[in-house]
Amino acid sequence: MTMKSIFAEKTLTPTSSELEKALGATFPIWQELENFTTKTAPFTLAEWNYSGEKFGWSYRIKDKKRVLIYLLPRDGYFKAAFVFGQKAMDKIMGSTVSEAIKNELQAAKSYAEGRGIRIDVKGHSGFEDLLRLIEIKIGN
Repeated sequence: MTMKSIFAEKTLTPTSSELEKALGATFPIWQELENFTTKTAPFTLAEWNYSGEKFGWSYRIKDKKRVLIYLLPRDGYFKAAFVFGQKAMDKIMGSTVSEAIKNELQAAKSYAEGRGIRIDVKGHSGFEDLLRLIEIKIGN
């Protein structure tokens, strides 16, 4: 499992067609998550971000104060990453989100900004959980 984006060249911001080619069958899922996030949050800004040579390019969707979701492109799939504060964690633990995600979040190291999780997206399995996590992140 690689930590690095499929897009690693600092001087080349990924294009939509390059992203579609890299993600293959998961590209429409990426689009669905992006569209859901931008429609659900009152204000969003989506942007590519180069995190250094170790990680390469990532895509993040922010509101006015924080990143709502990170989308991390890989070869043929992507990762959806979130950071949740305590209020959001409490909501997640009481939600219908899968036990696997709840357990992973509880096991994650806690930082000042919260607990982080990265979820592999290789198909529609777990898609409803991702939508619920986005809603919780936006609402908290």
